[in-house]
Amino acid sequence: MDSTPSWNVDRPYLTGRFHQEINSASGLCESKGFSMESFSPGLDTPIACYDALLQELIVIDDLLSCLVGIEGRYVSIKRVRGNEDCISFQIDASMDLALQESAKRIFPLCESYLLVYQFVESRSQFKAGLVNHAFAAALRALLLDYQAMVAQLEHQFRLGRLSIQGLWFYCQPMMGSMQALSIVIKKASAKSIVGSALLNLLQSQAKAMAGDHVVRSLLEKMIQSASSAYLVILERWVYEGVIDDPHGEFFIAEDKSLQKESLSQDYDAKYWRQRYSLKDEIPSFLASAAETILTTGKYLNVMRECGHTIQVPMSENTKLMSSGSSHHYLECIKAAYEFSSSELLNLIKEKYDLMGKLRSIKHYLLLDQGDFLVHFMDIARDELIKRPDEISVEKLQSLLELALRTTAAAADPFHEDLTCCVERTTLLKRLSTLKDLKFSGTVSEKDDVDEPVNITGMDTYSLSYKVQWPLSLVISRKALTKYQLIFHFLFHCKHVNRQLCEAWQIHQGIRALNMKGTAVSVSSLLCRSMLKFINSLLHYLTFEVLEPNWHVMHNRLLGAKSIDEVIQYHDFFLDKCLRECLLLSPVLLMKMEKLKSICLQYAAVTQWLITSSIDIPKTDAQSNTSHETKKSKPIKRRNPSQKLKLASEDRSLVEPILTFEKDFTSQLRSLRPILSSSAQAEPYLTHLAQLILGVGRDQ
Repeated sequence: MDSTPSWNVDRPYLTGRFHQEINSASGLCESKGFSMESFSPGLDTPIACYDALLQELIVIDDLLSCLVGIEGRYVSIKRVRGNEDCISFQIDASMDLALQESAKRIFPLCESYLLVYQFVESRSQFKAGLVNHAFAAALRALLLDYQAMVAQLEHQFRLGRLSIQGLWFYCQPMMGSMQALSIVIKKASAKSIVGSALLNLLQSQAKAMAGDHVVRSLLEKMIQSASSAYLVILERWVYEGVIDDPHGEFFIAEDKSLQKESLSQDYDAKYWRQRYSLKDEIPSFLASAAETILTTGKYLNVMRECGHTIQVPMSENTKLMSSGSSHHYLECIKAAYEFSSSELLNLIKEKYDLMGKLRSIKHYLLLDQGDFLVHFMDIARDELIKRPDEISVEKLQSLLELALRTTAAAADPFHEDLTCCVERTTLLKRLSTLKDLKFSGTVSEKDDVDEPVNITGMDTYSLSYKVQWPLSLVISRKALTKYQLIFHFLFHCKHVNRQLCEAWQIHQGIRALNMKGTAVSVSSLLCRSMLKFINSLLHYLTFEVLEPNWHVMHNRLLGAKSIDEVIQYHDFFLDKCLRECLLLSPVLLMKMEKLKSICLQYAAVTQWLITSSIDIPKTDAQSNTSHETKKSKPIKRRNPSQKLKLASEDRSLVEPILTFEKDFTSQLRSLRPILSSSAQAEPYLTHLAQLILGVGRDQ
């Protein structure tokens, strides 16, 4: 604002002599008793009463006044009430017609001056904003040059060296510039625009005047002056991550109601996307770099929220002091982005150990280390078979901590961040309530998700993880929920597998009795088929989906260049795992849940039927004695009379087992066409189809 812009227009020096003299007019005035210094016609005297030469002198004198916004004797200024931008000049109708036409050609310049002057006065107020202040200061400097020119013209007129044609000659070069500025001012005043909108308005007007080099050059200088204040705001944002914008002119908006704590608490947290966001009005010269500018400041803000004070190194070459065609400011913005991005990425990876945290989550929520889970399911069985509202989460937490301390998980530095939680709904119900996963929309009406009547902790148990800022940017509440969904599915599959293993152990005990019967043989074959099914499913989930996708994500994270890339790769990994684990395929998932339900019912009924008919020691899950005692306890053999009784009871045993076999086989057969057709559209299902359908061929 301290520099005074000069008009880049070609015009003669106003202090030289005019080529056209008006000696004849001066002589005529003196012969009638008038002089150029003492000329003062009466206000009530019509101008037509004077000679044409005197009318010309009067008009010139009036026009010189109008050029600086002052009414003349025979030229008046008319304004429309309520519209200060609507200004017109009216001239005495009795004036010589040739003089009227000459004067009217200069009126647009007079009108433009008044508009510019009013704009400067109104936009110099505090509430107008920094960009308007800078623009008004540039216009004020321009008006000083303009007023100096009018003063020189008046001096020449007093010397008798200015005619109406000479006045037009010297006013003509600036007509285009002032009219272009008046167009900008009218639009700016009509919409009361500030900040980015004003810069864009100047840019568009400069482009519209591309054919007039003089006017375009003037407008570009105005843009540079007006954008200087804007670039100061931009500088603080990209170099310090601070929005110093008291008038709301910057194109980045801050929503202070969104707090970073919401990332670890709210599934639909919008902090990272909406705490800082782009406004609709962006300066055109910054439009290509807007996203980069937004991201740069966001990264600096994250580091400041972590207590890690950082500022992008600055020098004279990195100052954003011009928005011209050199694009130097774009290079400075790019350098600031690269610096802030690398600093934040190093901070999260090194100081907060992002990769270590993700590996720890993989150990527990993706069951990479299953020894703790086996121990936990053993010691927490009595609590997990209760209804969800009867379960003591505190007791489960203490049992989990015991399992972690007594297994290999104790070596994990983050194992204390693992916590227990018991959901109130089953997996299918939770998936149907998360609308952004697009699960419920693909379920037909006949396959509507219904909550089972009797659910236990085995159906709703889950793990959670404590994640602090800034790791919550990557491992947000939404990301943790997706991990929990995968864990929920894996945990229930493990539970089904354990129940079937217990049933299989009972069948192995019966083999020691050397007993042959329809019920026992059918049940043994069915149990083996169910185990093959659940083991195939677990193999697919762990070795075909989770492990390969994890390694792909891990390699991508190592090569990531920004925290946004880290978030993108992590979210992509979770979404891909959800999809390939069948959690986003309602039809397939409901089939799997139905098959697991049949397996659980079979395991429970079979254990009860066989153990109630034969004196077989209780298994680990059914006895409160120590593992060593159970293992060493011998099997009680029946005498021939007991075997005869068992044979008579074989018929009552075989009916429920055959029912389970029929239901299980039917579900597998109905799964065959679904998997086959889905595998064509989703190649990842091909191997699962081979594994699962292989079970069906054994039937």
